[in-house]
Order: sequence, then structure tokens, then C-alpha cells
Amino acid sequence: MMASEPVARAVAEEVGRWGSMKQTGVSLRYMMEFGSVPTDRNLLLSAQFLHKELPIRIARRALDLESLPFGLSAKPAILKMIKMIKVRHNNVVPTMALGVQQLKNEQFSSRKLPPGFDEIHEFLDRFYMSRIGIRMLIGQHVALHDPEPEPGVIGLINTKLSPIQVAQIASEDARSICMREYGSAPDINIYGDRNFTFPYVASHLHLMLFELVKNSLRAVQERYMDSDKDVPPVRIIVADGTEDVTIKVSDEGGGIRRSGLPRIFTYLYSTAKNLPDIEGPSEGVTMAGYGFGLPVSRLYAQYFGGDLQIISMEGYGTDAYLHLSRLGDSEEPLP
Repeated sequence: MMASEPVARAVAEEVGRWGSMKQTGVSLRYMMEFGSVPTDRNLLLSAQFLHKELPIRIARRALDLESLPFGLSAKPAILKMIKMIKVRHNNVVPTMALGVQQLKNEQFSSRKLPPGFDEIHEFLDRFYMSRIGIRMLIGQHVALHDPEPEPGVIGLINTKLSPIQVAQIASEDARSICMREYGSAPDINIYGDRNFTFPYVASHLHLMLFELVKNSLRAVQERYMDSDKDVPPVRIIVADGTEDVTIKVSDEGGGIRRSGLPRIFTYLYSTAKNLPDIEGPSEGVTMAGYGFGLPVSRLYAQYFGGDLQIISMEGYGTDAYLHLSRLGDSEEPLP
């Protein structure tokens, strides 16, 4: 044990050294231009960049994890995540969500946001934005080595991505979850130019649209499940603007109370009655969970200069506006 103390101290010092360095932002446009010519030299430069950049980003997150507010670092789910983070990363989002819910159940029984919660919210924003960036950089580098990429695809970026097509796939996926949970699902109508394409990461867009459509389906389904009235469809509208591609997901699911709107992008807010248990056997995606869907979706939108806005009319329904920057040169936010 004594011999390991100098090693542990040296590792902590190394993490502190890397964590004090500044991250380097990377824009969508730069990744497209750089990856469009995947020469051996460019692939080597990409590897060298990752070799320097990843330790900085991971070290900064390690330092954050050790000093979470409200004793969040000591919650069982967070301790488990820290132990397993080197082995498997896929469950990071639900595991962190479970830790936050454990904190909420123990300390914050009130429906109002607790004093000082901004510190947790800011940490989680930094944590998840960094995770998005790390996975994007690694995924882009690995995908550039594909000897037979699909036409128009540069790494993870589809230069001719059809938002209508992604919306259709995300809608089908969300409806299947709704059907599984309720036995039926509202229809979804999609409007827009089916020939329109723009450069974006398909997996990011699918994740955001899936979450928004899932929320709308759940709201409509629960409002009309015991009603004799015709169930109104969820509507998705795609608009091609000069600055943004905007996608509106609109429903008539009853809307959100005005008092609840300030909390919809916080990490302690969830309308789910029974939270899923990530410790037990997984049954796949559920219609409602820990309340991380909207804030994480907004981070994905903001990663390349976009945003997510929610406008609700209590007693009628909710409109979600997903803004995706067309400029392509907005750098990812660097926490």
C-alpha cells in the first residue's frame, strides 16, 4: 500500500497538469474540409491531435467528478460510474441521471429548485458537452479510416443529410416505443421539402428528434387515452432558412404549466411517475425517464451552434423548435 501512494500522487499530479490545459474547439465546417481529403498525412495529423486533446478533456472531467457539489460524488451510482468509466461508457448518461435522482430524493423533496442547484446544472452541462465532444472527435477519426464510405459522407458527417428522412426514422422509432408502452400511438405528419439536404451528423439529429417526438407522443397519448375524441397527430415541420435549419415538433398534448417551464431544461425535472432501474434488467428505451432528455438534446443542438427552444400553451399543447446552424463554422462550446 505504501508503494502505491507515490504512484497515486504522481497520477493525481498528471491529471491536474492535463486538466489545467485549454481545450481546442473544432467546428463542423473544419471537420468537413479536413476530412474530405483523408490522406495518410491528414489521418496522422488527426491522430496526433487526438493524442494531445483527449487527455486534456478527460482530465478536466475527472477533476470535475472528484468535486461535485452537494456530495454528489459520493452517491452510489456516481461511484459505480467512476469505477466503470474505463471499461464501458455507454451507460454514462443514465448512470449520472440515477445519481442525480438519488441526490434529489435524499435532499430536495420540494418541487422548487434548491438554492445552489445552478452549480450542479453547470457541472452537468460541462460534463455532457465534453462527452459529446470526446465521442464526436473519436468517432470522426475512426470513421475517416473507412475505406468505402457512403457517398457524401465524411466521417460521421453526412454532407447531404435529409432532415425529412431522419425525422421519418426517428418518428417510427418513437412510435414503436409508444405502441409497446400504451398499445397505440398517435399519428405523425411530416411537412417540408423532401429534396432538401444539408451537412450534419445524422446520429445527433436522430437523437434530438427521437426525444422530442417521444415527448409529444407521450403527452398526446396520455391526454386522449380515455377520451372519445379523435386523437390529434403530432406534426413535424422542416424549414430551410438562411442561417438555420429549423425543425418544429408540435403536439396537442395539453401543454406545460407556465410555472414548470423554467425547469424543463434542468436535470432534476422529470414527469415520470416510476423511474427506470438501470441496476436491473433493461427493457430498452422508455417513454419517460430521469428528465435528462431535453437538457441533453439542447446540448447536442448547441454543440454545432444551434439551440432548442420550447414554447407551450397550457390546456392545448407544446411546440419544440430545434434550430440547427447552417453556418457550420460555429465552434463547439468549450467548458
